[in-house]
Amino acid sequence: MLLKQYKTHFFDSLKNIQDEQEIESFFFILTEYLHNIKRVDVALNPNFELSDAEVEKWNTILADLQQEKPIQYITGEAWFYGLQFEVNENTLIPRPETEELVEWILSSSIIHHPSSILDIGTGTGCIPIALKANLPQANISAIDVSEKALEVAKRNAVSNKVDVNFIQANILEVEDLSQLQSPITHHPSPYNIIVSNPPYVRNLEKEEIKKNVLDYEPHLALFVEDTDALLFYRKIAQLALKNLTPNGLLFFEINQYLGKETIELLQNLGFKNVELKKDIYGNDRMIRCSI
Repeated sequence: MLLKQYKTHFFDSLKNIQDEQEIESFFFILTEYLHNIKRVDVALNPNFELSDAEVEKWNTILADLQQEKPIQYITGEAWFYGLQFEVNENTLIPRPETEELVEWILSSSIIHHPSSILDIGTGTGCIPIALKANLPQANISAIDVSEKALEVAKRNAVSNKVDVNFIQANILEVEDLSQLQSPITHHPSPYNIIVSNPPYVRNLEKEEIKKNVLDYEPHLALFVEDTDALLFYRKIAQLALKNLTPNGLLFFEINQYLGKETIELLQNLGFKNVELKKDIYGNDRMIRCSI
C-alpha cells in the first residue's frame, strides 16, 4: 500500500474523534517516528510504499489513536521548552502552560549565579531540566514520590546533558527539606527558588477531563480529594517558609478554579507579593510569591 493511500484511511478513521489539523499533525509525527521521513519528504515521494509489516504497525497505532491514547505515549517522547523528553504511563505529558511557568522563573530578577532551586513533584523532570539547561551554574534538585517517574526523569537529564539531583520522597511526609539528600550529592536548603506543579485536579472536575488524559495519564500526579484540594500547596508553602532564602521565591502551577483560594492560603501563611498570572489560554494558572 502507498503511504498516500494509507493517509486517506488514517484521516477517515479519525475524523469523528479529532479535528483535521490535529489528525494531520499526528500523521506527520508518525511518518517521522516510523519511517524517519519529514512532511517535505512525504510530498516529494508520492509513491512511498509501505510493507505489510509497516501497515500493521500503522494499524496498531491507529487503533490506539481511536481509543484517544495520547500520541506522546505512542511515540514515547514529548517536547518541552525546546528539549526532547521521554514520557510514559508513569509521567504526565509536559504542557505548554508549564513552559510559561519556566519562562516566568527564568525572567525573575532573583535568578543569579549560582542559584539553588528545588522542584517538587517533578514527573518527567521537565521543569528542573529546562531550568538547568538555561542556568548551567545553578544547583537544581527535584523530588517525586514515584520511583518509576524518577527513573524517566533521570534518563531525561542524561539525554539532555544536564545534572539535576533527583530525590525520592513523599512531600506530604517531609518535615523539613534540609532532611532530604540526593543519592549522589546533597545541595542543602535554603533555596533561592522552590517551584511545584503538584496534583490539583479535584475529583469533581473529572467530568471535564478529556478521555486522553483521564484514561492514560497517572492519576497520582493529577487528582486530589475534593475536601482538601489545596493539600499539596499548604504543605509545600509551609516547607518553603522554612527553606527559602530571604526574599526567596515560591512558584506554583495551580488549579484555574482555585486562584482566589490559593492566594488566600499563601497570604494567610505570611507570604508577600503574591502574584497570580494567567496562561496562554486566559486561565488563572501560575502564582509567584516571596517570604
